[in-house]
Amino acid sequence: MRSLPDRLTSRRGAWISLALVALAVTLLFGLFGRASAPAGNDVAPPSSESARVASLVASFPGADRQTVLVVASRDDGARLTQGDLTALRALGPVLEDAGGTYAAGPFPSDDGKAAVLQTKIGTADMDATATSVKEVRAAIADHPIDGVAVQVTGGPAFGVDIAGAFAGADFTLLLVTIGIVALLLIVTYRSPVLWILPLTVVAIADQLAAKATAAIGGALALQFDAGIVSVLVFGAGTNYALLMVSRYREELARTPSHRTALADAWRGTVPAIFASNITVVLSLATLVLAAIPGTRGLGIASAVGLLIALVSALFFLPPLLAVCGRRVFWPFVPRVGDDRRPGRAWRAVAVRVVRRPWIPLVGGAALLAVMATGLLGTTVGLSQVEKFRVASESAAGLEVLGSHFPAGEAQPMVVVAETARAGAVQKAIEGVDGVVRVTPAGTDGSLTRILVTGEAAPGTTASLDLVRDVREAAHGVADADALVGGAVASDLDAREGNLRDFLLIVPLVLAVSLVVLIVLLRALLAPVLLLVVNAASAAAAIGAGAWLSRTLFGWGALDLQVPLLAFLFLVALGIDYTIFLVHRTKSEVRTLGTRGAMVEALAATGGVITSAGLVLAGVFAALGLLPLVTLGQIGVIVGIGVLVDTFVVRTLMVPAIFALVGDRMWWPSRLQRSSTTGPNAEESKDADPTADLVAAR
Repeated sequence: MRSLPDRLTSRRGAWISLALVALAVTLLFGLFGRASAPAGNDVAPPSSESARVASLVASFPGADRQTVLVVASRDDGARLTQGDLTALRALGPVLEDAGGTYAAGPFPSDDGKAAVLQTKIGTADMDATATSVKEVRAAIADHPIDGVAVQVTGGPAFGVDIAGAFAGADFTLLLVTIGIVALLLIVTYRSPVLWILPLTVVAIADQLAAKATAAIGGALALQFDAGIVSVLVFGAGTNYALLMVSRYREELARTPSHRTALADAWRGTVPAIFASNITVVLSLATLVLAAIPGTRGLGIASAVGLLIALVSALFFLPPLLAVCGRRVFWPFVPRVGDDRRPGRAWRAVAVRVVRRPWIPLVGGAALLAVMATGLLGTTVGLSQVEKFRVASESAAGLEVLGSHFPAGEAQPMVVVAETARAGAVQKAIEGVDGVVRVTPAGTDGSLTRILVTGEAAPGTTASLDLVRDVREAAHGVADADALVGGAVASDLDAREGNLRDFLLIVPLVLAVSLVVLIVLLRALLAPVLLLVVNAASAAAAIGAGAWLSRTLFGWGALDLQVPLLAFLFLVALGIDYTIFLVHRTKSEVRTLGTRGAMVEALAATGGVITSAGLVLAGVFAALGLLPLVTLGQIGVIVGIGVLVDTFVVRTLMVPAIFALVGDRMWWPSRLQRSSTTGPNAEESKDADPTADLVAAR
């Protein structure tokens, strides 16, 4: 391994390395250039009852066409007049011409203030659906009804509106992310040149990761959010670059040759960078066990993206720095013999924490406890309309529909049963409290489809209970093999699937993080204590984020995937900063002792960890630009968690724990102290935590 960093940074080797990187990037872009990630956002597990219903219904005649609802209401909120209903009836032929199928209605509501027409459109793919919805809306716009608002809604229209809301959002997210990273790198490096190098490396890694994950997603039929993958690549890649460049700056003050200094920095930081990367990658890999398709796909795609970020940081950035030399730090170029000790402010903080560790430890724990109280009263699960922050015609139409018709009208349950027993199934469901209407809706010969409309609003507890009751009634009909699906049933299955994923994956993530820390530190006590603090910080961040979601942003609940993904990101990424700090502590501990080594480690890494935390919090906050509430909630929670982890946990609580436990942190390893500090080093250290530093220097 000693020859590899020398080759990466040598005069000839650096150029060869850059040429090989350029060749590899070109080949990979050529290989993956046309790849596109598969569409789809299945919320329920593929094995769930609702997913099985959707698969069976796809074989029914006319399954390639879906119902679009046209909802009408007066602008002044009054009852629809007979003239209004006549004008709506005249829209029937217009909708038939636009959609190509018979249009039914209008069907007035019981209060007479709204009416709905139904038509079907082709849904071969999203482009065909979007075209059909636009044609229906254009036809309605060409035949306005005075004083009446007419809105096109229903499942296909809602999907088209959401897709339209995301148009250009990924590009905006990329630009904002680049801007945030560039600004923070400029502030960190205080150089008008240096920031360009890591940003270029990370940006190329991000684009390569986008193509590679799209290709893998297409090959494996994965579903995932590309925005989250991009944020992870930018955040983690920038963190790796910050750690390496910070160590490079230190070495430049000791070594005349910038190439030697860079090679030493590579050797000194690779263990921490590799350990932090493998922790996150292995944690993400546990998501392959998830039942929810989007969660499983995100785990695989994100792991691939982070491996690309790791390779870029270790083999692209060093030769690029080697070619540029120390002048890249202009105007604050490090000089050999520079006696400025790094991190004076952080050293002062570390000394105070180590001298009086109980104060920051108790104070930090109290802060985390207060933040965690935000979990009280937190609910999980958003309705279809609540999941999106942007206003749309389909969402407005659903609200009108829910206000004047039975709340379950827009999202009826779909029951599939053996045709011979369909009548018995229908009769059993009609006897369930909360069922408004049960309607046969076609057959493929052996199976019959039945639509069930309920009183309860979709997404409510009453709606979920009604699905359970309808399933119990349908399953109770002998030899019917009845299955209950539809959007509201998918919601129930999604909740159960996400709960199962949370209970399975959270312990696995903690176990992976613990094993990596044990291997890195070759100790048991330190990894356990560090993981406990990290998990507590993650829980506190979720609590604070949930409270802010309710009070500041008006999001009534966390989306189903948010608790698991937020906890995973907070624990796995939080361990990054633990590794950066504790790995440096371990490298100094034989000379300075545990307390003195912690002071030195915090002084050396405090600045880079803070910068890395700000970058990561910033790029996650950029997720709030996307119209999906799920991503906004993840951005808020992870952003809060990273900042608390950076300024409280890593700066105050971890050093305080090390100061209190002392050399026992490395148990069961036995710390072999260097003779540099003399035979009375331990007694001197207890009197003054910085005595080891003074003696060593």
